[in-house]
Amino acid sequence: MTRSVRNLAAAMARVPTVLRTVRPLRARQAIAQLHHALFGVGKPRACPGDGARQAIAHPATPYLPPAAHVRALGPGRYALLATPFDSPRGAAWTASEHGPLFAYHLHQHEYLRCEAVTPAERAAVIADWIQVHRAGVGWDPHPTGLRLIAWGKLMTTPGRLELGGAQEAALLRSFADQAETLSRNLEVRLQANHLLSNLLCVVFAGLLLDLPASAAWRGRADRLAEALADQIRPDGGHEERSPMYHALLLENVLDLLNLCRAAPDRAPAGLADALAEAAERMLTALAALAHDDGRIALFADSAFDVAAEPAALADYARRLGLQVDPDRPGTVCLPQSGYVRLAGGDWLLIASVAPPSPPHQPGHAHCDALAFELSVAGHRLVTDTGVFEYVVGPRREIARATASHATLQIDGEEQAEIWSAHRVGGRPEVALTGFSEAGEAEAVCRGWSRRATLHRRRFRVSAAGVEIEDFVEGPAREIVSRLPIAPEFAVELTSGAEPRALCRSRAHPPLSVEIALPAAFAWRLETGAYYPGFGRALERSVLVGVASQCTGARTHLRRIAPDEPLAR
Repeated sequence: MTRSVRNLAAAMARVPTVLRTVRPLRARQAIAQLHHALFGVGKPRACPGDGARQAIAHPATPYLPPAAHVRALGPGRYALLATPFDSPRGAAWTASEHGPLFAYHLHQHEYLRCEAVTPAERAAVIADWIQVHRAGVGWDPHPTGLRLIAWGKLMTTPGRLELGGAQEAALLRSFADQAETLSRNLEVRLQANHLLSNLLCVVFAGLLLDLPASAAWRGRADRLAEALADQIRPDGGHEERSPMYHALLLENVLDLLNLCRAAPDRAPAGLADALAEAAERMLTALAALAHDDGRIALFADSAFDVAAEPAALADYARRLGLQVDPDRPGTVCLPQSGYVRLAGGDWLLIASVAPPSPPHQPGHAHCDALAFELSVAGHRLVTDTGVFEYVVGPRREIARATASHATLQIDGEEQAEIWSAHRVGGRPEVALTGFSEAGEAEAVCRGWSRRATLHRRRFRVSAAGVEIEDFVEGPAREIVSRLPIAPEFAVELTSGAEPRALCRSRAHPPLSVEIALPAAFAWRLETGAYYPGFGRALERSVLVGVASQCTGARTHLRRIAPDEPLAR
């Protein structure tokens, strides 16, 4: 068989997957996808009119610093997403060796906001970008919008930029061109966080810059309000179900509210109230998606250090006059977002109980239905996998796979038909079927290719410990249960009629947890990947059990004394 014939056969085999992928697209989204396929990203546009001036001198309250992955390593040296690089000049703006996500962050210019960067270095990098990068990836809508906010924060923070008359005029001219380009190239084809971010950034530009076109940018506030209502669910969660993207969007909502507070006469009517209401609900949901260590759960595409920490966002919101509950939440259900948080004593469990979302854009979804993260006394014990990169390849596949999450895998099949870096074809049916504020919840999942088989899981959390009970109803040849354990814990496994595992933390004083495992499964200890941050790969222990049937299989976790041996 020739290569061309093999390629054609492979393409034909992919057609059903592609159809399952595109079927849920919204009509306007599908049209925009077709337009993008034919014509690509819209070209940079020149903003009509001259004499742009900065309308806001300073924010109502200081902005948050850049996220932890953004670092200044020394004069002319930075790091993004765990990747060091020299101050970009000339051809560096089009370099692609670190992948598309790094390129986006490179062009967002957030690293120029680091405290250690001098005003002269900031001005030089911005001037080089304006002169050299007149087209290309930096003009894609997403980095364009976030660069506008990064520049706007520099422009409104005294001492961050020291520009001569010609330099300031060039910056304002470029800022206006970028805002006009973004306003005319909103990412309708992608929807979700990209579209919401685009709208937040365009309105931000309309508030900050004063020229005839800025009224149209501010006029996007109506569409922004619609996007907030569409994407931020009644329980406060963002529709993509990624705690990381939720936090990123929340910061941008607060940034725009900051400008509204600084210049209320420039803000469209009702905008500040809409932003404040959305932010308060998002803060409540984010608190429910954080562990007692203060950091987010790593469900869907989530990693540490990319977004501001929940406590920092809460403090920012308070400074903007929002109502923020100072107490850590206990047992909480986010029914529209598809998460439950069960707390009891030292224990905290956060479980994912919804399918890939939203249906029209599940690109950041993983096969994590009925999976959970678990912490004890503020220490993470059972962990999700996180994200290493967005490049197609083994690490991306591992991060999204069913086998990388604390759930069941049936007959080796994936819960969802994941493919490429951000695509999902067939989707599972997942539902929360029970919840009690006493610390109990139940949910069910039918995999996309195995509708006749149902996985039912019950969670119980109390001061005494945690119990997970699994049922598989319908045909199944092989059922695999996995418990990925945080690298902080060393794991010892005993087999026999009553298999148990001892998890002992490497911290001092040590923390010990005994896990009584269901006897219907044959258990072994494996090593698995853990990606707590982009570009970071660690090893961790994974408890793996295999069975041919599963009826009321109970896993029980309890805290024991540091020197207490396993129960025999």
